[in-house]
Amino acid sequence: MTVVVTGAAGFLGSAVVRHLRARGDNVVAIDRRPVARRAGVVPIRADLCLDDPGVRAAVRRADAVIHLAGCPGIRDRLPDVERRRQRDNVDSTSALVAATPWQVPLVVASSSSVYGGARFGRASREGDPCHPLGGYAASKVRTEQVCRARLDAGAPVVVARPFTVIGEGQRPDMALSRWVDAIRLGRPLRVFGSLERTRDFTDVREVARALTALLGSTGVVNVGSGRPRTLGEAVDAVGSVLGVEPLVWIEPASADEVADTWADTSRLADLTGQVPQTDLVDAVERLVAAPALAAVG
Repeated sequence: MTVVVTGAAGFLGSAVVRHLRARGDNVVAIDRRPVARRAGVVPIRADLCLDDPGVRAAVRRADAVIHLAGCPGIRDRLPDVERRRQRDNVDSTSALVAATPWQVPLVVASSSSVYGGARFGRASREGDPCHPLGGYAASKVRTEQVCRARLDAGAPVVVARPFTVIGEGQRPDMALSRWVDAIRLGRPLRVFGSLERTRDFTDVREVARALTALLGSTGVVNVGSGRPRTLGEAVDAVGSVLGVEPLVWIEPASADEVADTWADTSRLADLTGQVPQTDLVDAVERLVAAPALAAVG
């Protein structure tokens, strides 16, 4: 099988490419940044918004498409961030969806941020109303709306909502990466809100497996472990791996920092027969052993 992966040079994209190659699939890896050519991987350096003929040809010939390209980061405060979110999250998805034949299985990455946190004292369910708290989450709601016609018609398209993905190769602005760097520099760990806040940390390898397993399904699907962990547990995991007792500074959380995230994984289990498992210490060990990505894919 040949699978097109967009955002293939990014954190999650790289993991998906590795997983597809491990199971024997060929990959067309699309990104604005260079992707190394290797056995079974054909790189295309392109911008999805520019109607690249190579991209159009690749998705027409593909057996499946996994769309991960986008503008990440809820804390991005640069002056042009809303323009980049619209272009890289919404417009790029619109261009890719339009180019992908109706019958080709398609997985589009959204985000758990569309829920605005676990607001009902329980795990977030796919049927819960969206409640985006910031510009990033709002752009992901608009991204999902791009897929609505195909979803409503029952085409083989999945809108996946990953929950707090962690592991090797994650961006330097993400919490675990920041904490590892702080300890290495002998600095306190900055934690927003409280150590009691929770996140449904989900191993990047498990997310890659789940996204691939969802090809051919249809609908909105949470991709999480279903087991929220406190930020304090994550801090302890970082300290344990690096062999230190971290000094922690608690800082006020911004309005778009949700208190808790928690995935209802029932639909994912029904569709794939599996639910991601996350070992915090193992994920941090792999993160420490591998270099972080220097830029967004």
